[in-house]
Amino acid sequence: MNLNIVVLVLIAANVLISIKGFNDFSFFEKYKFHIGGIRRGEQIRMLTSGFLHVDTTHLFFNMFTLYFFADEVIYHFGATSFLIVYIVSLVAGSLLALFFHKDEYHYSAVGASGAVTGILYAAILLEPDMRLGLIFLPIPIPAYVFGIGYLLYSIYGMKNKLGNIGHTAHFGGAVGGYLTTLLFKPSLITEHTLMVVLLAIPIIILFILEKLGKI
Repeated sequence: MNLNIVVLVLIAANVLISIKGFNDFSFFEKYKFHIGGIRRGEQIRMLTSGFLHVDTTHLFFNMFTLYFFADEVIYHFGATSFLIVYIVSLVAGSLLALFFHKDEYHYSAVGASGAVTGILYAAILLEPDMRLGLIFLPIPIPAYVFGIGYLLYSIYGMKNKLGNIGHTAHFGGAVGGYLTTLLFKPSLITEHTLMVVLLAIPIIILFILEKLGKI
């Protein structure tokens, strides 16, 4: 796998900014996603929070996932469009988190998970036959099964406020990656119609649950 310069720059930015945040509490607090801060007009947090991480483990898993799936998206779209998918997914994750937590003044979050999930979902949409080997499963599973399962789990996590995890940002990032990928390559709608529909199911479920006030 060849690491494109854009991916290297993104990983370096995440590492350097996260390390700064590890060692500078005021810097971390100033740039993390925080509802109160955003409501005060600090919208920059919706972008900068995507380059901060809680700890080295959090940072490593996000960067490892990015490294693993970035090449697939770059192969199909090129580096510039890959970067657009990444940024759109990051912002989409923050927007969904803002929508669901707008009344929780002290709600905060950090991490590139939204952007990375967007890249993951884009890669699955582009290569639905790809198979993923997961640590906790003995045999590889189809990527689309993982993608759908991951978003359904995110809905469950959002509904039950499961763990100290930004499920809304993950979900929003996936939506951003999904929509941007179809915008860049609308032919997928006819080439992989079933996959496009299947991967949209969790998004539709979330929309329905929100409209019914169930989440």
